[in-house]
Amino acid sequence: MIGSSTSFHIRSSAVPASSSPTSVLAVELSCEGGESARLPGVVSLLELLGEVADPRARRGVRYSAGAILAAALAAVLAGARSLTAIGQWVGEAPVTVLSQLGFQGSVPAESTIRRFLQALDADALDKVIGEWMWRKTRGMRGRRVVSFDGKSLRGTREGDGRPIHLLSGVCQRLGVVLGQIGVGSKTNEIPMLRELLAGIDIDGMIITADAMHTNRDTATYITDLGGDYLLTVKDNQPRLRKALKKLPWHSVRTHDRTRTRRHGREETRTLKALAIRGPDIEFPGARLALKITRRRVDAKTRKFQSATIYAITSLTAADATPRQIAAWLRGHWHIENRVHCVRDVTFDEDRCRVRTGAGAQVMATLRNTTIGLLRLRGHHSIAAGLRHHSYQHERPLELLKSC
Repeated sequence: MIGSSTSFHIRSSAVPASSSPTSVLAVELSCEGGESARLPGVVSLLELLGEVADPRARRGVRYSAGAILAAALAAVLAGARSLTAIGQWVGEAPVTVLSQLGFQGSVPAESTIRRFLQALDADALDKVIGEWMWRKTRGMRGRRVVSFDGKSLRGTREGDGRPIHLLSGVCQRLGVVLGQIGVGSKTNEIPMLRELLAGIDIDGMIITADAMHTNRDTATYITDLGGDYLLTVKDNQPRLRKALKKLPWHSVRTHDRTRTRRHGREETRTLKALAIRGPDIEFPGARLALKITRRRVDAKTRKFQSATIYAITSLTAADATPRQIAAWLRGHWHIENRVHCVRDVTFDEDRCRVRTGAGAQVMATLRNTTIGLLRLRGHHSIAAGLRHHSYQHERPLELLKSC
């Protein structure tokens, strides 16, 4: 049976529930302060880049893998959008900066940097940097809520002509990418999400993902590893959606109501929750059924649109308030606004034409890392952060040395 007697109380507000502001989080997790700012067991980012596997044969190697990666990341921190721009930044950097990045004597040509980045194991690089970001942000207070979503790099092409597709996990509070993996043309996001989670300690984590990932295997995988899921239910799970729709929602009071006004629209969102206490909803680990109703009104024409969304979660009423759950459902799309959109607009990623080897994914990883470092440094605007670091070659170096 489904029980409706929970400890929920209605919450109503004119603005969405907010997490700690970025500036507060920057104080908690800042890259500033050099060695004193590092958590125990977290090596510096410059040291970490030196541990990335070098794809080149040992014979004839003049420049270390760590130095090339550090220089590439420094260039992207300064606003470089392409492999050509990375080569130009390196070519114009002063010797004092290059030596601290790891170069001794001469510096590599743009073609050398390009060949190296295209030959890298991009997933391995993502894993190394993702694990570092994970350790770097573990001092964040409260439960970690991570949103997973895919993004196609429109200007790129795989062997079959399809664009390269990447799946990323982003911390909702920080807007920092904690993991990324390539989704090959012969697979899809569903198994790759589990592969990405396999390299992360998800104990105590709350995972949000779109309806594609609402399936029994993924739910079981998450809960078996000690995590919780919060998933929307759409037509790819027709039986589950039908069962949720048939629940006695008419007898359930509204547990949370949020009103917002933006982009010429007034929006009211309500959330109802029912505790799952029997076999009515057969889904692994499910503890709460959720019904979200969204009503949008055009401020000028007063025309309105209404939509109803169902969701399911392994969380209980004791684990989170309705207001928190509603905020996490809305916050899932922060990955679009705070990462994907930044990569497209600020870095012009969709126009990137890197089509050889791992170059496109490696560039995406460097952009993700740049966004994360700037956010941890307290930059609200990524574009402004890039401008700040573009004015002097020493500034990206100082940031990398402090992390």
